[in-house]
Amino acid sequence: MKKNLLITGGAGFVGSNLAVFLNGRFADYRVVCLDNMQRRGTQLNAARLKDHGIRLIKGDVTNPKHLARLGRVDLIVDCAAEPSVLASRQEPFKAIQSNLIGTFNCLELARRSPADFIFLSTSRVYPVAALEEIPWEELPTRYDWKKDASGTGYSYEGITQQFPLNGVRSLYGATKLCSEHLIMEYLDMYKLRGVINRFGIIAGPWQWGKEDQGVVGFWVARHKYKGSLSYIGYGGTGKQVRDALHIDDVCELVLLEIEQMERVDRQLFNIGGGRKNSFSLYELTKQVSAITKVAMPLTAVAETRPHDLRIYIADNSLITKHTGWAPRRSLENILSETSRWIDGHFQKLAPFLSDFKKGA
Repeated sequence: MKKNLLITGGAGFVGSNLAVFLNGRFADYRVVCLDNMQRRGTQLNAARLKDHGIRLIKGDVTNPKHLARLGRVDLIVDCAAEPSVLASRQEPFKAIQSNLIGTFNCLELARRSPADFIFLSTSRVYPVAALEEIPWEELPTRYDWKKDASGTGYSYEGITQQFPLNGVRSLYGATKLCSEHLIMEYLDMYKLRGVINRFGIIAGPWQWGKEDQGVVGFWVARHKYKGSLSYIGYGGTGKQVRDALHIDDVCELVLLEIEQMERVDRQLFNIGGGRKNSFSLYELTKQVSAITKVAMPLTAVAETRPHDLRIYIADNSLITKHTGWAPRRSLENILSETSRWIDGHFQKLAPFLSDFKKGA
């Protein structure tokens, strides 16, 4: 009898890509997706899952009855979340329900089954003020940490999981950090196996990017559909920096973790594109413009929003040490593949991306 591999948030960007990637890779696993189908683009992702013969169940992790109906599962990859700092500020109840109560319900399913547990957390668990205090300098096209910057949990190469957690981070980050603590307690108390991955920006084809979540896909789509763009915060120069990780690199990492669960069990990793895949918004605009052959006018909004970050880059050294994994795809790969994906489905995607034409 086949084992059940449950992906929550399975019709979302990460979940659906994971499902397609993992489907058929294990002779003894059957991939099942659960999603509440409330986010933009899930209809197209659902059709894609169906094309690959993957079962998609409409249900919500915030409702324990929906999870109980699934019966026994052997592995849970928890991708379900409200992944927006701004949205969590505007709708705190929804964020807490989705990101914390939802995780608790999934852990209860893991306990009853029992099941291994892979959790997609976020780099947003780190306190904003502490990150902003890392020594930095302004360069012609970006802000960057000073090359001799060094302290607990940080260096010029990026942030490690040892970075201090005292301080305010955003409600979104707080709900994910609380979930991490719950997971570690469940793994220990009920003798389960699991791993936590703190991801930064994930990007690539099938991402329905928005201004406040999925910025790389958002930037490409705005160029394709001739929408407006703004540099928001830090003087409106677009010099704030992030790193980006290709969705296929994420899928390969999760596959490794499934195969090497004994090695990664009860570990917590920072995961991202790393310094090689870092970019400022200003630099991103130049690269996307070169790929799409579209020059976009941008407006500047000088005021910095609450919980914005000047710089965030992940240090992948611990996950590389444990598994040998490292990002294989460049930022240029991400942008080019996203551009080609939109070109290949331009009319089909237009109804889902039409709000891009209305401004941010």
